[in-house]
Amino acid sequence: MTTAPAPVKPPFTRDSAIQKARMAEDAWNSRDPDRVALAYSEDSAWRNRAEFFSGRAAIREFLRRKWARELDYRLIKEVWAFGESRIAVRFAYEWHDDSGQWFRSYGNENWEFDAAGLMRRRHASINDLPITEGERKYRWAAPGARPADHPGLSDLGL
Repeated sequence: MTTAPAPVKPPFTRDSAIQKARMAEDAWNSRDPDRVALAYSEDSAWRNRAEFFSGRAAIREFLRRKWARELDYRLIKEVWAFGESRIAVRFAYEWHDDSGQWFRSYGNENWEFDAAGLMRRRHASINDLPITEGERKYRWAAPGARPADHPGLSDLGL
């Protein structure tokens, strides 16, 4: 059974919002649907591109499908704004499909958390840009967390 680290709870400060986003990034880079799902409330509601669903079971299934299609996935998130119980992040991730075509997917997420620090609402808007293997910017070992010395989105000009 996968366990989650203690949640960072609202109200958020700049530092705790950054910590929350990095914890989410690290979990998603594990590509472990069970680990990732633990950060969401049992009835968490999602909008991801054109998909709408709710609940941890649906989140796990979505992530299994996602990572079966988006191979060698690596993600960086950056806090854009935060409020008492909400955080907005921008992100970019790189992946390739089963034909070997690489993509960089860019997007924004709006997050809302319950008092326990679990995400109860996630809205994601995402666009995919085909890239060549030579245009990749994320080259750390995967699956796994982005190294602490790896540049973030702003540092990479993304």
